[in-house]
Amino acid sequence: MILHTLLDYETLRVIWWVLLGVLLIGFAVMDGFDLGTAMLLPFVAETDLERRVVINSVGPVWEGNQVWLILGGGAVFAAWPPLYAVSFSGFYLAMFAILFALILRPVGFKYRSKREDPRWRASWDWALFVGGLVPALVTGVAVGNVLQGANFHFGPDLRIFYDGTTLFELLNPFGLLCGLLSVAMLVMHGANWLLLKTDGVVSERARTFGGLAAVAVIALFALGGLWLWLGVDGYRFVSAVVADGPSNPLAKTVERASGVWFENYGTMSWTLIAPALGFLGALASLGFSQGRKAVPALLSSALSIFGVISTVGVSMFPFILPSWTDPKSSLTVWDASSSHLTLFIMLVATVIFLPLILAYTTWVYRVLWGKVDERAIARGDGHAY
Repeated sequence: MILHTLLDYETLRVIWWVLLGVLLIGFAVMDGFDLGTAMLLPFVAETDLERRVVINSVGPVWEGNQVWLILGGGAVFAAWPPLYAVSFSGFYLAMFAILFALILRPVGFKYRSKREDPRWRASWDWALFVGGLVPALVTGVAVGNVLQGANFHFGPDLRIFYDGTTLFELLNPFGLLCGLLSVAMLVMHGANWLLLKTDGVVSERARTFGGLAAVAVIALFALGGLWLWLGVDGYRFVSAVVADGPSNPLAKTVERASGVWFENYGTMSWTLIAPALGFLGALASLGFSQGRKAVPALLSSALSIFGVISTVGVSMFPFILPSWTDPKSSLTVWDASSSHLTLFIMLVATVIFLPLILAYTTWVYRVLWGKVDERAIARGDGHAY
């Protein structure tokens, strides 16, 4: 209990804000390359054998990668209950679209090679493509809408009211730009994975697409920043900030203003590291992939993902989910968390189990290191998809 006393409420809230970012980045990096691989499947592989090579490059690991999605969802549910309630109700249709697409993936992996009919296999190949594209696109669109503010407000009794109408209102121009950035980012990452795990024409095609995707990431990230500066209002406190008070989103005053999402870069200059890594990672990925240096290219695209997602977090801090309808109802690090004791108990569990997950994941990738053997797949050796 001494540690519980030393870690005050404000500190625990910041720690869990950081951990939420770590889990989201972990999901984007670990599950991102197999989503990107799925999006590239119809384009980097022409023959059935080539497509089996692509599928088997992620087949043994994609299920384990989704642990990060479960961890992220669980962290939101336990550490940030109002955020969970608002996002999973207000963005329900978007969440359903992502869930439906993710369900297509295991079905596609398991059933694609059950029959030798070319049309059967081609249909499941496109299902895998959709299973990669939709989560990447819709997640990016959701982030774009978070930056603009969601249409919800709290009643006097803290009941949540969502003021949105349909899924299509999320598909606004800035949201779609963020969606395209997300797609390009994961295609870049998936292409570098294929560069690492495959040989021959598949690897060469992946290198070409990876280079194009890296250029798209740089361009879309720059355009998004310019758009955010000129055309998207940010949110800031007008009232005093109570960092260690009870979680009551209505106990503050907030205003919208242009350019606010860039204020943290002026007051905390070290935060500029985040967008710099977004650009430099994509640029390094482009250079390493064109030089056929697969491991540095994959690490560089992961660094770019880290930078892009971190940029969103540090730009918005301390806001987590702003409200366009009623800025006062916006959720922040200081008023949307669970209790002090709950955050502490969760932190202890995380300190114990997260290193175990990392150790096991490292061991699995070490065991599975190496390129996919096209000849073994052709012979039907092992348990290839």
